Amino acid sequence: MDNPASPARSGPPSNILFAAPHRPFFLAGVLQATLAFVPWVWELLSRITPLPAPVWPWPPGWVHGLVAAYGIFPFFVFGFLLTAMPRWQGLADTPGSAAKRPWLPLVAGWLGFYAGLALDLAALRVIGLLLVTVGWGLMLVALKPVAFAPGKPRLHPATAWYALAAGTLGLLAWTGFAASGNPLLARIGIEAGLWWLLAPLFTVVSHRMIPFFSGSVLPAYTPFKPTWTLAVLLGASVLHGAFAMADHAAWSWPVDLVAAATALWLSWKWQFRRSFAVRLLAMLHLGFLWVGIAWLLAGLQGLLHVAGIDTLGLAPLHALAAGFFATMTLGMVSRVSMGHSGRPLVADGLTWRLGLGLHGVATLRVLADVVPAAHGVFAALAGIGWLIVFLPWAWRLAPIYLRPRADGKPG
Repeated sequence: MDNPASPARSGPPSNILFAAPHRPFFLAGVLQATLAFVPWVWELLSRITPLPAPVWPWPPGWVHGLVAAYGIFPFFVFGFLLTAMPRWQGLADTPGSAAKRPWLPLVAGWLGFYAGLALDLAALRVIGLLLVTVGWGLMLVALKPVAFAPGKPRLHPATAWYALAAGTLGLLAWTGFAASGNPLLARIGIEAGLWWLLAPLFTVVSHRMIPFFSGSVLPAYTPFKPTWTLAVLLGASVLHGAFAMADHAAWSWPVDLVAAATALWLSWKWQFRRSFAVRLLAMLHLGFLWVGIAWLLAGLQGLLHVAGIDTLGLAPLHALAAGFFATMTLGMVSRVSMGHSGRPLVADGLTWRLGLGLHGVATLRVLADVVPAAHGVFAALAGIGWLIVFLPWAWRLAPIYLRPRADGKPG
């Protein structure tokens, strides 16, 4: 029987925010996904209009990569893993209060970093990144007993934990760059965030959850998730990232093409077409389709480079980030937010349209590199489209994290 005086129902806002671990992290994530993109869209518009460009202490694309890889997507990942990983392991749910220790330095760190950008204070940027690293480390400490619980499966939980640990290396590289200005450290930070942190994390979650969710809603569905497919995709990420850090990403093309074939085959085996019977499930299947496309573009780009043709620019990167990471985030976070707030597990008309719109944004951003003559216009339109998608999404979800569950249950 629910306690009517429980903090999750009638306590102060801070108690409601920390009533479940996903709440504070998802709230920070939806705010980052919108507010942090405003100056980037400003930058993109300044390249094709008379609008004055914002002032950046570093190349703007580097700042954009840093914020996306370590400031936007990880908040969603942290909230998801604190919620889902104990259930993967058959353990008790993580209390919401456990989120507070890592969340506070993560949020304080990013606020400090942004203040350092706005005020052009290098020391403040370094301090901000150090605080983010502290919060990151506290998250690793919180998840380690779950990921490595004695007698429990480790394939997905431990792999996710190791990916987060690799993210620590990327953050330290970024902090070193912020303090020293060494561009090699910035490249390591960018590539580690993309290939050693986010690509493995999103691949692990997809491999674990898409067959599970499909089996729970589609009749006569047999979940399919062979371990070797995960090993291929993770190995490709590690190798590609290592080549990229050495500035030789093009030479990983054979591995990239193997990963592309594996990912696209998984989409087929997971019965992509059948997923459209349930919109919320289709959002996840559509998102995963992008990882196969991203690996295919990376492989083709490398193969063409070997033949003396340099093309496609950052198309593989944006297929992975805007296509795979962003659309999977929108689908998975919508699902968790609805289910853990006592609301129906369905994608209503708005959520479905926003999801499809985000695929359009990703397509446009990839085309910006495929069609160089339209790069500036397409990139700016994709940036505007991002805000058009994420602003109403944030407007809908942010209040949920600050209110008690709709069904009156704790959490």
